[in-house]
Amino acid sequence: MREDLGPVSNPAKAKGTAHETAVVRYLNERGIPARRVAQTGALDVGDVHGIDPFVGQAKNYRDLPTALREGVDGAVVQAKRVSADALPVAFVKRPRKSAADVYAVMPLATFSEVLLRLEVAAEDAQRLAQLEK
Repeated sequence: MREDLGPVSNPAKAKGTAHETAVVRYLNERGIPARRVAQTGALDVGDVHGIDPFVGQAKNYRDLPTALREGVDGAVVQAKRVSADALPVAFVKRPRKSAADVYAVMPLATFSEVLLRLEVAAEDAQRLAQLEK
């Protein structure tokens, strides 16, 4: 976990760190145990963890299409590094918007997997409720 690693000398890195921190704080304020993780260079495993089953990649670029593309592509690679069951999500900062307005973006394949997992969970809950009667 990397809450504060001290001052960041690279302005782009500082901007990215501020965005990661804002995303984590926003999620924490809503009871989600999100956390920033230490970067591991070429074997990066995402910026935001504790949001299971997701692994988050945070992007704060002036060019929104590039942020979307690189964020989602990076999240896909990083989620695979974490586990076969991890799902990718990119947290893309919108210019002049708050953390609540950050885009949480994923590939359609991931979205369909989320829907399938929710369906299975609902069916399991329904079966459990029937057993408890």
